[in-house]
Amino acid sequence: MIEALTADPALTELRHSLVTYYGDPARDAAMDAFYADFVHPGDLVFDVGAHVGDRLASFRRLGARVVAVEPQPLCARVLRTLYGDDHQVTLLEAACAARAAPVRLHVNSANPTVSTVSPQFIAAAADAAGWAHETWDAEIGVAGTTLDHLVATYGTPAFVKIDVEGFEEAVLAGLTRPLPALSFEFTTIARDLALRCLDRATRLGFTGFSVALGDQMSLALPRRLPAAEVAAYLAALPYEVNSGDVYCTAPGG
Repeated sequence: MIEALTADPALTELRHSLVTYYGDPARDAAMDAFYADFVHPGDLVFDVGAHVGDRLASFRRLGARVVAVEPQPLCARVLRTLYGDDHQVTLLEAACAARAAPVRLHVNSANPTVSTVSPQFIAAAADAAGWAHETWDAEIGVAGTTLDHLVATYGTPAFVKIDVEGFEEAVLAGLTRPLPALSFEFTTIARDLALRCLDRATRLGFTGFSVALGDQMSLALPRRLPAAEVAAYLAALPYEVNSGDVYCTAPGG
């Protein structure tokens, strides 16, 4: 099925992601071992910003039910092709936000991975080293939902993965109830955003924090550090690190 998708001319811009994220058993095994600390058989997981579904695939291998949220039409098409027949997966072609209302998605046609709902992210990229070649050349309206609405509809997840290219703060603003664990992406072009997300996570009741750098399937810090220590770590990271994820756990999570 991956071969058919990579051969589809309509999906040319996603070919690199499909080749990178599928067909590497060692990467799959490392990902499963990493997420096994957060996800267990029978758990419910929200994958917010599912892209082409490599994390979704890991959550399913771990035995979780998954609600995958992805606003990009081409990515949503890939997800429907790969997971549309899986009754343990719910696919929503939408964006999570602070409120359940339509939003505008800024599309990077050449590099859909960095399409975003956040104009602030685009502005930060415009002046950042290594980002000058990126162009957001289209804009589409997409449905909007909130984490609170997803919880009310599908139940409380054991884990939420948030990877939405600079819109993480708005996604967290749409959550008002405690959860066992979640992750959100950070970038070194918008560290202030990561610090605000840490503050929001603390107000939501999360008490333990750690960081994974880039696409590494391991934590760079002990799992349950206070938010202040993780904030200092993020502030001191070299710019070249580019991105990673902050992992947040509640007491007992």
